[in-house]
Amino acid sequence: MERYSIFGLVVFLTLLSLVGVIFSGWFLIPFVLFALLTLLGIRDLTQIRHAILRNYPIIGHMRFLFEGIRPEIRQYLIESDQDEEPFSRDERSLIYQRAKGIEDKRPFGTRQRVYDSGFQWLTHSVNPHHIENHDFRIHVGGRDCKQPYDLSIYNISAMSFGALSANAILALNTGAKKGGFAHDTGEGGISRYHRQGGGDLVYQVGSGYYGCRTPEGRFDPEKFREQACDPQVKMIELKLSQGAKPGHGGVLPASKISEEIAEARGVPMGVDCVSPPSHPEFSTPIELCQFIGKLRDLSGGKPVGIKLCIGHRREFMCIAKAMLETDIVPDFIVIDGKEGGTGAAPVEFADRLGMPLVEGLTFAHNTLRGVGLRDRLKIGASGKMVTAFDIARILALGADWANSARGFMFSVGCIQAQACHTNHCPVGVATQDKLRQRALNVTNKSERVYRFHKNTLKALAEMTGAAGLDHPGDFLPHHLMMREKDRDMVTGEEVYPYLPEGFLLREEEVGFGYLKRWTRARAESFAPVDYIP
Repeated sequence: MERYSIFGLVVFLTLLSLVGVIFSGWFLIPFVLFALLTLLGIRDLTQIRHAILRNYPIIGHMRFLFEGIRPEIRQYLIESDQDEEPFSRDERSLIYQRAKGIEDKRPFGTRQRVYDSGFQWLTHSVNPHHIENHDFRIHVGGRDCKQPYDLSIYNISAMSFGALSANAILALNTGAKKGGFAHDTGEGGISRYHRQGGGDLVYQVGSGYYGCRTPEGRFDPEKFREQACDPQVKMIELKLSQGAKPGHGGVLPASKISEEIAEARGVPMGVDCVSPPSHPEFSTPIELCQFIGKLRDLSGGKPVGIKLCIGHRREFMCIAKAMLETDIVPDFIVIDGKEGGTGAAPVEFADRLGMPLVEGLTFAHNTLRGVGLRDRLKIGASGKMVTAFDIARILALGADWANSARGFMFSVGCIQAQACHTNHCPVGVATQDKLRQRALNVTNKSERVYRFHKNTLKALAEMTGAAGLDHPGDFLPHHLMMREKDRDMVTGEEVYPYLPEGFLLREEEVGFGYLKRWTRARAESFAPVDYIP
């Protein structure tokens, strides 16, 4: 009966303090306290939801207390500086330092385990270059684009208003305005806070067509034209899938839709807001390309691209074949890695579905080289890129620019509490709670967004110069080294080579399964053709 000992002690103290009240009024305080605990114990014994409380009344609540603060205990007391949960303390500290404009140097050498398998590094030159201007730009816009855009090499990735608070959106966009880089709206539409900040926008169009939808949830060309022709919108991004939850739609319950969210998304109050898993406006690769052409025309010729996480590799090849057949080529493609983040991903999707960024990027890059289209479009990459090395590595593997969501979230004060889905974000970043988001000072945090971007690109310029290069876009796979085993190292060129231009058009076998998938892909459908190996 030891499990009831605490409850018995509390009952005894309740009775004892009740007797004490006869002699002194001061005993009323402990009596009330122990009486309340006694009532709690009785409730625990009679409830049927938690077995642990029936067996351990009162004291069983300690388990739920410690379970509730376990992430904080781990983060502050147990987790090492290199543990990625999902970002390490070292990474977060570097972001905070650069955002605050304070010293980001480290004394006494690296804490990385440089002889462990998987360690990566960049090669450097004995003749380093000095790069004065670190405002690196990428010219986005193909031959059918009438309003090309000079995009920063590092930008804010897609995060919707609704997922982030009004103050967070405003701080991010104001920082982007000051730093001259782009802010992806996410699929939640263009809110008043995006417009108030005045920064350059990439207008993301998802399967819910928020901001450009009919009452039935279909695409509305005139509403899209109105949004896309806004001078603040510089590019259009058609989202096919998201790395953290590829192939998964979403529902924003009516209870969570505020007037501001309804305004940004173009949806009515009091009705669930549904994002279907796939786009209702197209179902084949050719129809996808035609829709891209339509968006480009409606926007007045602004750069239009697609964003996706690579899944079935053959399906990406279907899109490539449709580009060749229709001669409609997007101005850019953003490859999202499965390591991307969101507050709305089922655990199995986040953990086990979709292709990581490195493999997805190299496959897309080489497929486009194989069909002779790589020079006609640009490739962006998103997925856990918060340091200059992260950016340099992804550029070496085939990307033209990098996007970051959580890096910029850290810059506005995110502490990785991982409460994004609860509406209880402790720092006011990922919440619609007016009181919580009040803690996020827009003036202060927008300055941090600006400094984080500026100082990260400054560090990238220094790494680029140390490699003997003049621009980060000059990084190639052979600049990247990896330790394969304790005594063996390989170059990125060996592991992630650039495959020959036009090899798929020539039906040339280069390995890695490219040709097999190419012969099974078709422009008319995402389904495979009949194929006998």
